[in-house]
Amino acid sequence: MLRRLDLGGSPYVGVFCAANDDVLIAPPSLPKAAVRHFTEALRTRIVQTHVAHSTVIGRLVAMNANGILTSPFIEPDEIEAIGDGVHPLPDRLSAVGNNVLCNDRGALVHPGYDPDALSFISDALGVRAVRGTIAGIRTVGSVAVATNKGVLCHPHAKPPELDLVKEVLGAPVAITTANYGQGFVGACMVANSYGAVVGARTTPIELGRIEEGLGYF
Repeated sequence: MLRRLDLGGSPYVGVFCAANDDVLIAPPSLPKAAVRHFTEALRTRIVQTHVAHSTVIGRLVAMNANGILTSPFIEPDEIEAIGDGVHPLPDRLSAVGNNVLCNDRGALVHPGYDPDALSFISDALGVRAVRGTIAGIRTVGSVAVATNKGVLCHPHAKPPELDLVKEVLGAPVAITTANYGQGFVGACMVANSYGAVVGARTTPIELGRIEEGLGYF
């Protein structure tokens, strides 16, 4: 299921929320109507909390079925609100939602992560973690979105990059834009195996590509 939505006038819904197939993490300020759109599209339960005192949860959290990787600045009460499986990453590249693209099979991560961080990410998410770029951009989580059914990437991604994404994440890969031509698709949507919530500026043509690329037929 696909839903189009703005949050506080912003179509960049992926900046504010993060999800796997079980749970959506969203800010406490998320309106009730938006909660309904998210939970119906993604078929998840919802946890509403800040992360590191911030509402930009999608930029500070990367998650799959095995674990929830977060900014090292997350507070103890925020960890308690989310529950088990939270792993704060002790690294200067703290915006893990921007820097880690993952599903239940693998993780593609910012090339700047050192071996210790790479090992931590792999252990936290229970998958192999590999450094890479998409469209030459190091913040891979901002320019792509991944589920267990498919991966959508920035339209300028190069064939070798797409091949690496497919190998690491073990899912079909496609390119698209969202929000009327925006290539930073990770910032434009929240998705899991059941559905996606995309920015309200996303066009019907883009919706079709998203639906096909994430296997929602």
